[in-house]
Amino acid sequence: MQYVKLGSTGLDVSRISLGCMTYGIPDRGAHAWTLDEEASRPLIRQALEAGVNFLDTANVYSDGTSEEIVGRALGDFARRDEIVLATKVCGQMRPGPNGGGLSRKAILSEIDRSLGRLGTDHVDLYQIHRFDQNTPVEETMEALHDLVKAGKVRYLGASSMYAWQFAKMQHTAERHGWTKFVSMQNHYNLLYREEEREMLPLCADQGVGVLPWSPLARGRLTRDWGTDTDRSATDEFGGSLYAEGDRTVVEAVTRIAADRGVPRAQVALAWLLHQPTVTAPIIGAAKPHHITDAVAATELELTDKELAELERPYAPHPISGH
Repeated sequence: MQYVKLGSTGLDVSRISLGCMTYGIPDRGAHAWTLDEEASRPLIRQALEAGVNFLDTANVYSDGTSEEIVGRALGDFARRDEIVLATKVCGQMRPGPNGGGLSRKAILSEIDRSLGRLGTDHVDLYQIHRFDQNTPVEETMEALHDLVKAGKVRYLGASSMYAWQFAKMQHTAERHGWTKFVSMQNHYNLLYREEEREMLPLCADQGVGVLPWSPLARGRLTRDWGTDTDRSATDEFGGSLYAEGDRTVVEAVTRIAADRGVPRAQVALAWLLHQPTVTAPIIGAAKPHHITDAVAATELELTDKELAELERPYAPHPISGH
């Protein structure tokens, strides 16, 4: 496993991050494809044994049960100080007012709940899951800074939003002497490259690490176009992200994978890992070969010709994932 610094920090993270939205109690979440604890633990252990030290979850995944499963697995399979543990805040966790969002009340409440579920006294990377248009930026950034000063959080990260919103939050923190974000977890893959217009140049300029979610486009980059899986058949959100025109990109991945004699997932992930702004794609693993392919992708060197062939068919998309 290769390790790199997260953005301009001194924090070492594996080139692959294990995304844990797949893990949770099935009837406590919105996804029919969620794996229960018995099925999840071997996959988490496999990732750790492969050298993955970076795990990403969120309070909202399966109503908090993803955090619970991840916390117990890390307690059994890893040394806490060797792990970079990330979670998120913003999603609605309870009905009624103040059950979600990025108010001071919500942030201070949800960090304690997350720490309890994870069974730890700190989170290494605490990320806002989305931009909250209903809370002043100053309120959010000061509350997050207070968590860092209290020792409950080591670093701060953000997720999908417009570049101007991210710049506003960073500027607000800098102006007040508060902790800034060190990472951006955004929607980025061969089928969706709109982040290259503004967000990725901003991150490169400011030394912010990039952690792409859905790096395999909900699996579309790994299989023949038009074929469904249990997940894709019930993934309403994922179904809104891509279009029929993306078929030509998938075909390019298929050709190069066949020429190389490797699975398509390795080619698609290797392309992301060749992008200079990308720190660690966040992969969701529901089967052992998902982890095997992700780790192998870190060693796959694509030629300039292959990179150009993968990128050539891309067509602009409407902004999605925010």
